[in-house]
Amino acid sequence: MKSEIEKCLDGQQFNTADQEIQALIHRARRLTREYNTTASDDVSNRKIILSELFNRVGNNVNIDTPFYCDYGKHISLGSNVIININCTFVDCNRIEIGNNVLIASNVQIYTAAHPVEMQERLVEGWIANEETPYFRTYALPVKIEDNVWIGGGVIILPGVTIGRNSVIGAGSIVTKSIPENSVAFGNPCRVVRSINNR
Repeated sequence: MKSEIEKCLDGQQFNTADQEIQALIHRARRLTREYNTTASDDVSNRKIILSELFNRVGNNVNIDTPFYCDYGKHISLGSNVIININCTFVDCNRIEIGNNVLIASNVQIYTAAHPVEMQERLVEGWIANEETPYFRTYALPVKIEDNVWIGGGVIILPGVTIGRNSVIGAGSIVTKSIPENSVAFGNPCRVVRSINNR
């Protein structure tokens, strides 16, 4: 039988009140609180905290504060990654970020989602308890490939891949995957042209 974490990583509905998941959330809250209160020049301590918080951290990674995430352990970062101030990563499923990636301020990455149909989203006859929530949740992975630049205020929704070398314009809401070597922007985000001689 699959654990609730295995279910969420498989894109299945999972119980957000599960004890193992709640432990991950509380751990991430503690570590992000510690990280957000470190001095910006305390490089060694910040590196230690990120190594504990994330699944993988490459070389030359700079995450400005404040930074927020949900589980932490589902986030993997390559090398030469900059994440600017006030970014939020809801990593119920995997968030994979490649090498040489620039992420501007106020970017939000979401892997968690809920069914659109009310009857599927809400648990009929739910009685208040600490073992199950009154709503259903599933999560889909997000992948940002190498050499991508994500502009300020971009929102990336569950299941999206942003192809290598692409640029996402500020304020975009990315609802579908973007191919490599593309400039894309808007709401919803759409490819406006190819770049890098493609």
